[in-house]
Amino acid sequence: MTLRRDFLAANAGKRAPMPGFVLLVHDRKDGDLAIRVGFTVTKKIGNAVVRNRMKRRLRALARELLPEGGIRGADHVLIGRDGGIERDHALLKAEFGKALGKIARGEDSPSRPRGPRKPRR
Repeated sequence: MTLRRDFLAANAGKRAPMPGFVLLVHDRKDGDLAIRVGFTVTKKIGNAVVRNRMKRRLRALARELLPEGGIRGADHVLIGRDGGIERDHALLKAEFGKALGKIARGEDSPSRPRGPRKPRR
């Protein structure tokens, strides 16, 4: 996924927060059974080297688990979290499997309430 509108649509879908990442899943309902995936790692995580390393780790997880555990016809977005870069790959893989299972069962976390934003420091 490369288009901003696809990422924004996924933000309105189901979410499964984990310690190393947040998984967002949005059913496209367009008849296409392809599994699409996108990755987001913000500057809060670190410099470009750290962000790219986190994205590589998320891509490896998606490559391993999405073909079997992903939801057909849906967009999957992985958002890297601050502690994700230090976490063990096996632990991230277990968390990703758990997150996919939660979404498949319909046990998603509610979206954050949208209210006035706190000022940045």
